[in-house]
Amino acid sequence: MKQRFLAVTILMIAVLAIGCEDDGPDIDIESAVPVDVEDITLKPIREYVFATGTVLATEDAELKAEQGGFYRLNTNPRTGKPFAMGDAVKKGDVIVYLENQEFVNSVQFDSRKINFDISQREFEKQKTLYDKGGVTLRELTTAEQAFINSKYAYDNALLQLNKLKFAAPFDGILVDLSYYSLGQKVEVAADIGRVMNYSNLYSEVSLPGKEMSRIRVDQNVQVTNYAYPDDTLSGVVSQISPALDPDSRTFKVRVSISNADLLLRPGMFVRIDVVVAEKDSTVVIPKDIILDRRGARTVFVVEKGIAIERQIETGLANRTEIEVISGLKEDERLVVRGYETLQNRSRIKVVK
Repeated sequence: MKQRFLAVTILMIAVLAIGCEDDGPDIDIESAVPVDVEDITLKPIREYVFATGTVLATEDAELKAEQGGFYRLNTNPRTGKPFAMGDAVKKGDVIVYLENQEFVNSVQFDSRKINFDISQREFEKQKTLYDKGGVTLRELTTAEQAFINSKYAYDNALLQLNKLKFAAPFDGILVDLSYYSLGQKVEVAADIGRVMNYSNLYSEVSLPGKEMSRIRVDQNVQVTNYAYPDDTLSGVVSQISPALDPDSRTFKVRVSISNADLLLRPGMFVRIDVVVAEKDSTVVIPKDIILDRRGARTVFVVEKGIAIERQIETGLANRTEIEVISGLKEDERLVVRGYETLQNRSRIKVVK
């Protein structure tokens, strides 16, 4: 009796075990690949030819001593303090002057000024008399010649005296100021200072000869400072050399850059992108998501939870983006992350 009960129990356990196995799946469901997607929209794109260069000030003047003298540093009228490096200056501001009484005496400025005033009045008097018939043409000509000679002498004396003054030749920044103590003797040709106006800059760069047909004057340029890549300035191509360097096979291009906010400083190293082609509204995708498979350029789009491989043809391109001229349409969902291991019709799970 006990043996029969044991046999029945074993039989029931076996039946239950078989039943549990029949309830399980007989195939493996494919795992979904997590991906990020973006909706395709129409937007502008620019294609560039790039180069690197150094920016320089369009106005740059070195102040050097043309005549020796004893050093005097002038006061900045806007700060009330002696001029210093970094000060803004206006055209005509006298920054430094030299004292040299011996030189001033040799110029004879005062006497030449008196002679000029006298000859000017005499010439005007002779003109009035000539118009009334009171003097001959010869007398008028003699007075005019004396006036002209005295003016030349006066102007020359003024030029000589101005050699003792060092004034800003334009509005700008005092970027260098040599140090001398008060009353120190300054010799001829000594450096005094340097003024720059860098609200406008320029840079000369070399571009590959094969790009010459794509470069023209007044083309737009984007200028990026490597130290501050988020600050991009605008410029234009201002000059183009028609000749190639025989060694490098490059040609020289000058770029003019607007720097009103003084974000760039003379001497900075920059990236210069010349805009050679652009479109206002086209399909544009990230450049780095394109795969090269079987000799074709492909990307993946999402359709009903499935990754569909698409062959595309491309157009304009820059460092980060590329135009798609066929193979994609506006409003399709493009896989932009997680695409590396996908195959055509892979199951996907959209994470973002």
